[in-house]
Amino acid sequence: MIERIETPGAPLPAGHYAQATVWNDLIFVSGQLPINPVTKEKITGPINEQTRQVLANMQAILEAAGSDLHHVLKTTVYIADISLWDQVNAVYAGFFGDHRPARAVVPTNELHYGFLIEIEAVAVRKSAAKS
Repeated sequence: MIERIETPGAPLPAGHYAQATVWNDLIFVSGQLPINPVTKEKITGPINEQTRQVLANMQAILEAAGSDLHHVLKTTVYIADISLWDQVNAVYAGFFGDHRPARAVVPTNELHYGFLIEIEAVAVRKSAAKS
């Protein structure tokens, strides 16, 4: 059975999708945008602020699903301007520390609401991981 994850620790979906779904301990996190889940504020400032908010949203969803950043298998990072990559990568590395999930970086022309970044992820539940 597919389990749907929903937590107030991340922005609730505005469309027909789940924050994440789980199948056999695999967690599929929908693309996260830089929206503060408490204030509903769209973070449109510098890329480092947007990246921090996106990763905080993803972290909250992972925790609600019984996982964390250290159990992420792969991310896909959509970025509106590839020249911002060094700043994104610095924040990303700070969140993940020594853990290095597989990753794809996709430069795009435009993201929803004019955001500069969106990140989706695939992770495994901590209880299923063989460390």
